[in-house]
Amino acid sequence: MSSSPSFIAGVVLTKNEARHIQDCVASLAWCDLCLVWDSFSSDRTCALAQNAGATVIQHPWEHYAQQRNAALAWVKQHFETLDSAAPHAWVFFLDADERCPSALAQELRTVAQTDQHAVWSVPRDNYLFGNVTRGGGWYPDYQARLFLLGRSGYDPHRMVHEVAQFEGEMGYLTQTLTHYNYDNVAQFHEKQRRYTAYEAGILFKRGVRPKLQNFILQPLREFRRRFIQLKGYVDGWHGCHLALLMAYYNFDMYRRLRRMWRENG
Repeated sequence: MSSSPSFIAGVVLTKNEARHIQDCVASLAWCDLCLVWDSFSSDRTCALAQNAGATVIQHPWEHYAQQRNAALAWVKQHFETLDSAAPHAWVFFLDADERCPSALAQELRTVAQTDQHAVWSVPRDNYLFGNVTRGGGWYPDYQARLFLLGRSGYDPHRMVHEVAQFEGEMGYLTQTLTHYNYDNVAQFHEKQRRYTAYEAGILFKRGVRPKLQNFILQPLREFRRRFIQLKGYVDGWHGCHLALLMAYYNFDMYRRLRRMWRENG
C-alpha cells in the first residue's frame, strides 16, 4: 500500500436540489474535491453548493449515464493538471438526497489506496416516508459508486438504472451511505410513474404485447416477491404498503404498454 493518499473527488449530479445540496456537500468535506455537476438548475442549487465549498459545473442534460461519464472525464482532466503524488485518482458519486457518513468515508479512503478493484459498490440505508426500510429489496441495495479514473465508466446506452463498465470484479464495501428517497407517497408515485413509462417503452420496442393475465398475475407475483421472497414483512405495515405500491406500478406498466399499442401499433 502506498504511503501517499489517493485523490478522491466527490461528484453530485443535480437539477433543482436546493433542499438537499448543502447537507450533501457537507458530507463530502473529506474529499479532495467536491464537484456539483448541474443540469442548469432554476433554483438556488448552484449558489448554495458554491457557498458550501463545492466546485460547480453546468452541463446540458441528456441522460444519467452521459452525465456521469462527462463528470468522470472532467475530473480526469482536472487531476492531470495537478502536481499530485497520489498513486490513484477516484470519483465517488453521491446523489443530492444521499449522505456519506464518516465510517463510510474512512472505508472509501482505505480501499482507494490500491487498484485491487476498478469499481466499488456501496450498500444503502433507504429511508422511505421517514422509515428506514430493510426488507422488500430495499436493503442492502448495493450501488456502484467509487470509480477508478481511466479504468471505469458507465454504459452510454443505458439511460436510466445506469450500468458500470470496467474490467475485473467489482469490490463491495461494508459501511452504508444514507439515502433519503421519498418524504411521502406523492414523491414516490411521481418517480415510479417515470420508471414505468420507460420500461413500457422498452417492451413496446421489443414487440411485446400485453396479455390479459399480465394485468393480474404479474402484479400478484411482484407483491409476493417484495413482501415474502424479499422479506418486506420485516418492516410490518410499511413493508406491506410498499409491496402493494410496487405491485400497482407493475400493473401500470402493462396499462401503459397497452395504450402504446393502441396508439401506435
